[in-house]
Amino acid sequence: MSAFEKPQIIVHIQKGLNYTVFDCKWVPCSAKFVTMGNFARGTGVIQVYEIQRGDLKLLREIEKAKPIKCGTFGAASLQQRYLATGDFDGNLHIWNLEAPEMPVYSVKGHKEIINTIDGIGGLGIGEGAPEIVTGSRDGTVKVWDPRQKDDPVANMEPAQGENKRDCWTVAFGNAYNQEERVVCAGYDNGDIKLFDLRNMSLRWETNIKNGVCSLEFDRKDISMNKLVATSLEGKFHVFDMRTQHPTKGFASVTEKAHKSTIWQVRHLPQNRELFLTAGGAGSLHLWKYEYPTHRSKKDSEGIQMGVAGSVSLLQNVTLSTQPVSSLDWSPDKRGLCICSSFDQTVRVLIVTKLQTI
Repeated sequence: MSAFEKPQIIVHIQKGLNYTVFDCKWVPCSAKFVTMGNFARGTGVIQVYEIQRGDLKLLREIEKAKPIKCGTFGAASLQQRYLATGDFDGNLHIWNLEAPEMPVYSVKGHKEIINTIDGIGGLGIGEGAPEIVTGSRDGTVKVWDPRQKDDPVANMEPAQGENKRDCWTVAFGNAYNQEERVVCAGYDNGDIKLFDLRNMSLRWETNIKNGVCSLEFDRKDISMNKLVATSLEGKFHVFDMRTQHPTKGFASVTEKAHKSTIWQVRHLPQNRELFLTAGGAGSLHLWKYEYPTHRSKKDSEGIQMGVAGSVSLLQNVTLSTQPVSSLDWSPDKRGLCICSSFDQTVRVLIVTKLQTI
């Protein structure tokens, strides 16, 4: 691929903010997005922006008692577009952004900060009930159904006597029919655990030797296909989730991608073979996954095992001197992306030439 054919990552709009941004998410079916974080005075903030004529217009600023760490629209309907957030005090709230004075759902979900959140069953993505998963510093991963008050529908916590590990990232997957659903969780010691929600069991676990910063399935609403895990030391791992070997687990390919922590990975909604990684040195890298000729083979005992593919770097750009802390592709416009970084800036990006890849 020549330099002229390569995708380009272009900063379309950037805006400095007066608070630390931890997460940003597109509002589905709109030119709006939300940013979440905390003011220096210790309170939480949600801002709603709209792209208007090449600029950002602040539509609403919502201040809350506790700093907000993470958010998702994934369990809401397209009509409601409610935002679920996790805060520094362990609270899970669901907000109607049109009337944000009081949450429409609220639960004290964890004893400590909610680091990570994901949603499924809303926005027309994934079969089954609308559910939210939260992961916390208290070592637990909990699944919530907003229609059920107070208690989680699933609680994955360390066994008696086991050390509790800080859960940094969670992701739903395998939600291709009414029965199947998994949650994958990544921890500060490099553990990755795959929980089968149908059978309420631990389906698979591995360790990638460094804290797991971000996990994402290439798509949530299909039979498990690929899972990307990013780590503290600048590596990411792509697991082929189609074939699970009884002892070797899932085949994977590892890439040393950034010189520092890879904070986030996000697959392009319109082409799941492309994904962005966001680094601690303020850079974004765009990758393409290539499948092998055969995705499985038999081992010496005749048991099927997976075969990993390969990844290639399509483009990279440095945006900031500070870590890029969050990243979200527009579900509606191919190549439109937002990211936030710890220089208190949110950027709207356009990634060109994606349709030709």
